[in-house]
Amino acid sequence: MEIVNEYEGKVVLVTGGAGCIGTNLSRKLAELGAAKVVILDDLSSAYEWNIPRADNISFVHGSILDDEMLKRVFKEKPEYVFHLAAHFANQNSVDNPETDLMVNGMGILKVLEYAHLADVNRFVYSSSGCGVYGLDSQMPFEEPDISIRLHTPYQVTKLVGELYTNYFYNLYGLPIVNARFFNVFGPGEVPGRYRNVIPNFFYWALKGHALPITGDGTETRDWTYVDDILDGLLAMGQKEEAVGEAINLGSGEEHRVIDLAANVNALAGNEEGLNYIERRDWDVKHRLLSSIAKAKRLLGYEPQTGFEDGLKKVHAWFRENWENIDGCAEF
Repeated sequence: MEIVNEYEGKVVLVTGGAGCIGTNLSRKLAELGAAKVVILDDLSSAYEWNIPRADNISFVHGSILDDEMLKRVFKEKPEYVFHLAAHFANQNSVDNPETDLMVNGMGILKVLEYAHLADVNRFVYSSSGCGVYGLDSQMPFEEPDISIRLHTPYQVTKLVGELYTNYFYNLYGLPIVNARFFNVFGPGEVPGRYRNVIPNFFYWALKGHALPITGDGTETRDWTYVDDILDGLLAMGQKEEAVGEAINLGSGEEHRVIDLAANVNALAGNEEGLNYIERRDWDVKHRLLSSIAKAKRLLGYEPQTGFEDGLKKVHAWFRENWENIDGCAEF
């Protein structure tokens, strides 16, 4: 998709900028000529070695719950805020529901308050398409069809985040956009206990372990390569038509978990195969598929990276960064 570059010479704040999406977004913004990209991240689920280095990228180690840190980053006068910081993962939220509520609820409220006071040009919030749609939503998931019959605290607090952004838009006119991500994957995501299946599969495959399949493997997900997510986010920061809207960012395609596992094992040269284990109690969605019609209409969004090509790029990143990855992965 064509991106009109309005970021050149601007200051951009990326909360959670040390994660997979944040590092790639920060690098892209720096390449687009942003005057300064300010990353705020507490490194609770990310690592400093993974943060891109550039003269116009500034990293601040701190929490979105810390007012002193928020004052520090907003003193830079950001014109755009991409709020990616989150207490991540469904199982993590089940294990730690109070922390999930603090970070994903109080955290976004605090960042929104500072963004409102700073009169930012755009506030883009990373919601979850995998979270706000439920078993009572029809597939492919369309933006109006959200659910309140949710199964994890993470799903609840991601929806809470959208309610808060909508509140600031409705009452104060803060120009917000809610980006509903679907199963994002790509270089930059370190594997671990609460991480996504793709980095974990690559880690285990490269270690020569059988890949664990929860369920029977016919479950599907709408895996979306990070570069396509970046295209959508950058457009959300610029397109006036996006203001006040919730917009799915997915691939618009389904892929089975068992096929993902076969691809990863083949790329890694792993002959240990699969290990079928019991499905987690909260894992009730056997299929996930986004409708990206709204993103195409409002943003000109058009995914460019195929699933298998994306997996090859992740495999290459693992090979290039294996020493750091192996030293940091926690299960």
